[in-house]
Amino acid sequence: MRGDETLRIFSADEVERGQVPDGQAGPLRQVLEWSREFLVSGHPLLGRSGPVCPYTQPSLRRELFLLAVPAADGEADLADAVAHLRVWYEKLSVDLEEEDRELLTLLMVLPHLDASDSAPLDALQRAAKDEFVAEGLMIGQFHPVCAEPGLWNEEFRPLRSPVPLLAVRRLLVFDLPFLVNTDRHLAHYLRQFAPAIPARIRDQLVSRVVS
Repeated sequence: MRGDETLRIFSADEVERGQVPDGQAGPLRQVLEWSREFLVSGHPLLGRSGPVCPYTQPSLRRELFLLAVPAADGEADLADAVAHLRVWYEKLSVDLEEEDRELLTLLMVLPHLDASDSAPLDALQRAAKDEFVAEGLMIGQFHPVCAEPGLWNEEFRPLRSPVPLLAVRRLLVFDLPFLVNTDRHLAHYLRQFAPAIPARIRDQLVSRVVS
């Protein structure tokens, strides 16, 4: 286990072996099983070939797929845990090779949140996203009733997980579709990637700006 008094972080192997505090093993195992079954597989409604998340399997294989829980669950404590999530992501990535930095994934599992209402988690993610994107990170919300549609099929709901959670990974050039609707997010993206944007991504950018 890694972390501090605000956030506790476990490897997938520690979760599998039950080396987590009492009361947290169940939700963490649920999320790990969902990641290994749903995220790494294709889906008939996905709208493209390949797995739902192309980064999960390589991240698991390289032992860079980590799960975290906040030490407390009050509203102020949760905001503090999100801030620590960013700090800990940077700590964990600093000594990694470039390829591994792109695979490092940190999921903060939030079983105390209402599984029938995603609004509080959506608000938490929106409030955090500006700062995360400015630091070159993506933060996404997953929830049992998350209404966010897929990029390639609006009927697909790829962000539905068995337990509410926030997921953090490095910002990648292919993340453009998640950022074009907010000027400051797009500005951070261009600051980081403009010199080396692939032709396919440039075409996406032009079409979004024109529309």
